[in-house]
Amino acid sequence: MNPDPHPWHRYVALGDSFTEGIGDPNPESIGGNRGWADRTAEELARGQADFAYANLAVRGRLLQQIIDQQVDAALALHPDLVTISAGGNDLLRRGGDPDLLAEKLDPVVGTLAASGATVVLLTGPDVRETVLGGVRAKTAIYNENLRTIAARHEAVIGDMWALRQLTNPQMWDADRLHFSPLGHHTIAMMVLDTLAVRHTLLPLQPKDLPARKWRTARAEDLVWARQHLVPWVLRRLRHQSSGDGVTAKRLEPGPIFGPGMPPGTADRTEASGAHLD
Repeated sequence: MNPDPHPWHRYVALGDSFTEGIGDPNPESIGGNRGWADRTAEELARGQADFAYANLAVRGRLLQQIIDQQVDAALALHPDLVTISAGGNDLLRRGGDPDLLAEKLDPVVGTLAASGATVVLLTGPDVRETVLGGVRAKTAIYNENLRTIAARHEAVIGDMWALRQLTNPQMWDADRLHFSPLGHHTIAMMVLDTLAVRHTLLPLQPKDLPARKWRTARAEDLVWARQHLVPWVLRRLRHQSSGDGVTAKRLEPGPIFGPGMPPGTADRTEASGAHLD
């Protein structure tokens, strides 16, 4: 299948662990994680021999760190497409103010848009059914601010809040903080659809989970708390970040190929998008 042409040839992704691809491990991917941005880039690269992709996202980054460390670096790469998801880690912290965060982000989006690049701003998901439910109200306010920023600078909104599929627990990783491969796949589809790019990704339905007994659910909660919650709390108390010592996985724009796709192959079969890798 020959894809319809699209206008983008150089894509740069900015953000934190979400855009880095945490929750979607893949040893064949640079950095060991695939994620929605990689999946999006794979589809954008189909039929575009000169397509290049950079991913400057680093786990744990706060909004100001993303602004300071990634924006100028992105502009130096002269992208014609930029995605940015930032502020989520700030909202999780005490005092995270969605209005102040939006004030910081507004001029950044203006600068990126003024460069001539198409800018895609991703909203936060509806976290009401997750362990992040306590920040749902702040996320909703922040999302409305993002829509205002996008309208002001003619940016595009990638609306995760509207993806009701993301309320399914199977869309989330075992740490309950990041998306699973299924979640990343679903988000990549949304971004491509938002950009009106024809792609090979097909909707994937979560398998029905067996009913859990109370004791089983309780045991799973205790394991989660020991393996994921306690380390996260300890990092906060020690003023540490999961991203300490981590560098971006794709600092320079380069080609990207889908799983199993040999270098130099310009196309992927339609069937390849129907499976969750």
